[in-house]
Amino acid sequence: MTEIFDDSTLTEIAHLICGDEPPLLYRKGYQIAEFFQRAGWDDVPEYAGTPRHKWAKDLLKERQEDGTDETERAILRLANRLEYYNQQQEYQATLKRLNEILVLDGRRIGEEGGQLVLVRCEAGFEDEVRQLARVELKVSVTEVVSDPELAATVQLRLDEARTCYEHGAYTSAVIMLGSLLEGVLAHAAQVRAAGVRMPKPLGKMGLNDFVEFAYENKWIEHDAKLASELVRHYRNLVHPLAEKRTGHVPNRDTLDMCWPVVNATLNDLAATAAAPPAPPTPRAPAERGRGRNPNASPQRPTPASVARRHPGGGTTAGA
Repeated sequence: MTEIFDDSTLTEIAHLICGDEPPLLYRKGYQIAEFFQRAGWDDVPEYAGTPRHKWAKDLLKERQEDGTDETERAILRLANRLEYYNQQQEYQATLKRLNEILVLDGRRIGEEGGQLVLVRCEAGFEDEVRQLARVELKVSVTEVVSDPELAATVQLRLDEARTCYEHGAYTSAVIMLGSLLEGVLAHAAQVRAAGVRMPKPLGKMGLNDFVEFAYENKWIEHDAKLASELVRHYRNLVHPLAEKRTGHVPNRDTLDMCWPVVNATLNDLAATAAAPPAPPTPRAPAERGRGRNPNASPQRPTPASVARRHPGGGTTAGA
C-alpha cells in the first residue's frame, strides 16, 4: 500500500531535501535531482532553475499523485547514512527533524531486517509521542554471532521484537528479547575461550547462568549483568502462571527498560569478541592441586609419590 502524506508534511520534507538551514545538508538544484536518482526514482527531470524548494515539493506531490512509492523512497533516503558521507552532524540533524515532521503525520523512521522503513505510530508532537528509549545498538548481529545460520535467527528475533513493540504486543516483545539474549550468550559460551569454568553443562544452563558466566569472563560489563536480571524476570512471563503470580503485564515502559539491556549486552559482546580469556579466579589453598577435572576422583598415592614426601627416599610401612 502506497503511503499518502499530508501536503504540509511534503512541504517540510522538501525543506529537508534542500537543506537551506544549517546544520542541514545543503543541496544545489542539480544535487537535488541526483538525490532523487539515488532514492531510486525513474525519469528525474533536470533542474531548470526554478526555486529549489518549490521544485522539490512539486516533484514529491506529483509522484504521490501518480500512486508510486517514490515519495516514500525519498523520505527513507533522507534517513540513510549513505547520503551523509563524513557529515555526521548533518545526518543527526536531518534524522531528528525528519522524525519530528513524520510523527505529526503518524509515522516515523524504523528499521526492519537491517533496512530503513516507515512505521506507523501515534500522531502527535515529538516530545509527546513515546519513542523507544534505548542504548543505541552500535554493532551488527554478525559481529556477535559467528555462526551465519544462528546470526540470521537472532536478527529475525530482533526484528520480530521490534514489530511487536510497534504494535503494542509488549509481552511477546520482551519474551523475544529474553530468548535472543540467552541465545547470543549461549553461543559465546560455546565458541569463546573462557578463563573461568562453566558452572554446569551447557544444556543445563539458563539465562542467569549465562549472564554470570559472561560477566566472570569479562565478556560483558557490570551494568549489563545487573540489568539483565530485569529481562530474565519478564522473559519468564512466557508462562501465564508466572504473569498471574506477579500481577503485572508488560507495557511500553517495560520494553523501554529492557531493550537497552539487550543492546548494551550485544555491544559488549562485540567489543570483547577478540579479547583473550579472563584470568581464572584464584582458588582457596584447599582446592589447589585437585587437577583440571573437578569431578575426577582423588588420585591414590603411589610408592613413588610417597617416597617424594619423605626426605629419606624410602616408603612408609603399608604404602
